[in-house]
Amino acid sequence: MSLAAPPQDPHAPRFRVRPPANWMNDPNGPFRWRGRYHLFYQHNPDAPVHANVHWGHASSPDLAHWEHHPIALTPVPGGPDEAGCWSGCVVDDGGVPTAVYTGVDRHHEGLGTICLARAADPDDPGLTEWTPVPTPVVTGPPEELDVVMFRDPFVFRHDGRRWALVGAGHADGTPSVLLYDCEDLTDWRFAGVLLDGRDPAAAAAFGDRATGWECPQLYATRGGEWVLVVSLWDGHPWTTGYLTGRLDADLRFTARAGGLLDHGRDFYAPAVLQESDRALMWGWSWEAREQGEADWAGVLTVPRVVDVHPDGALRVAPAPELHRLHAAEPFVTAPGRVPLPAAYDLTVSARRRATVSLLRSASGAELTVRLDPDEGTLTLHRDDWPRKEPGAPVVVHVPPDEELTVRVLADGSLYELFVGDRATVTERVYRRADDVSELTVPPGAAVTGWELVPPTRG
Repeated sequence: MSLAAPPQDPHAPRFRVRPPANWMNDPNGPFRWRGRYHLFYQHNPDAPVHANVHWGHASSPDLAHWEHHPIALTPVPGGPDEAGCWSGCVVDDGGVPTAVYTGVDRHHEGLGTICLARAADPDDPGLTEWTPVPTPVVTGPPEELDVVMFRDPFVFRHDGRRWALVGAGHADGTPSVLLYDCEDLTDWRFAGVLLDGRDPAAAAAFGDRATGWECPQLYATRGGEWVLVVSLWDGHPWTTGYLTGRLDADLRFTARAGGLLDHGRDFYAPAVLQESDRALMWGWSWEAREQGEADWAGVLTVPRVVDVHPDGALRVAPAPELHRLHAAEPFVTAPGRVPLPAAYDLTVSARRRATVSLLRSASGAELTVRLDPDEGTLTLHRDDWPRKEPGAPVVVHVPPDEELTVRVLADGSLYELFVGDRATVTERVYRRADDVSELTVPPGAAVTGWELVPPTRG
C-alpha cells in the first residue's frame, strides 16, 4: 500500500511515513538492507492514543516511494515487553537484521529492559517477520547508579567495535546517557556514563529543565566530528537538543557546541541512520490537538541530511531524494499571490526584510514567515491557529548574511521549515474549512514552489 493514498482527513499528511490509522510516535531503527530503506515506529494498532505499543514498519527503495508492511514487533504476553515494545534501533548482527529495543513489562515504573528480536528470514528484502528473543540482554540499569528512567538503546560502531547508548534520568533530576560495550549483542557490559546534564556544554545548550535524556543517537560526520542527539524529557516529552564534538579512543565525548535540534514545538525523538557518506534523520511530529480528535495521530518528518558546520553548529537539509515528489513544473516562480496546493515544497530567498503569507483566515489573519537577513532571524507567526498550549511566535536566529533562505515543506497539517541549512522549525497547523491556502510573496524576493505529487517509478 502506497503512503500517498488520498487521506480522508485533510489534516493527514500524504507524503510522510505514518500508519493508515491509529497512533504513531517515535521513529525506530532506520536501517538499509538489500537495497531498501526500512523505517520502524512506535504504533498502537487499535486506537489513536498512546497505549499498547508495537513496532510499525514501512520500507522504500529511494526515500520517496514508501510501502507499508505488517507489524514488526508485537508485545509478548508474559514476556519482558508485554506492556509495550518501546524505542530502539536495528543493526546487522552477523548478517541477521536485529532489533534492539526497550521492553516494558506490566510492572513498568520507568525502568525498561533491553530486548532483542531477529529477522526471521534475512533473505526477505521486506523483512516482514521478526522473532523475539525471550530473555532481555539487560534487565535494568546498573545497581550502583540511582537511575529512575532507563530506555531507548542505540547501537553504534567506533574504531571497529560495537557500543550502545541508553537514555537515563537519575533520582536527583540529572539526565544522562549511559554507555555499554555490546560487541556481542547477547552480552552487554556497562562501560560508564558517556555524558550527563552537568557537562558545561550540555548545560549551556539545554539548560536544567530536563530530568531525563531519551532516544540518544550518536553518529559521525564526513569531517570526523561526532554528533550526540538527545530528546529532552521533563516528565513529558519537551524538545530535542544536539551536541557536536570529539569522541576519543577511550569513548570520552568532548562537546564543543550545541543547541536545539528543532525550534518548533512539534518535533521529538529523532532517529538517525548512519550511511557511509551521510547521516539521515527522521523525527516524530505529534499532534498539537487533543488525542482522539481523528482516527489517526502522529506522523514522521521528511528524512533530513545532518552534518556539521565548521563552527560546530548543526547543518540540516531535506534529503535530495525528495525531489522525486515534485510535479513536472513549478506552480510559482515569481513574487505575487497564488493558490497553494495541499502539499508543496517552497523556497523563498530575500536580501531585505520580507514577509511571506501561507494561509489566511476568514477574519483576515495570516500565517506568515518573516525573513530578516540583516538581523539573521526568521519568525513564524501563527496566532490565529491556536494550539493546545498557547505560545509566542517562533523566532529562529542564524548568522546574519546578505541573503536569507527558507524552504517550507508542507503536507496536510505538517509544516517543516528549513532556515538555510542551519535551523529547522516543525509545527502542526490545522486549517479550518473557511481558511484560504494562498501564497503571498512580496516584490524583491525570489521564490520557487513545487506541488508534491505521488512519485512515478524510475
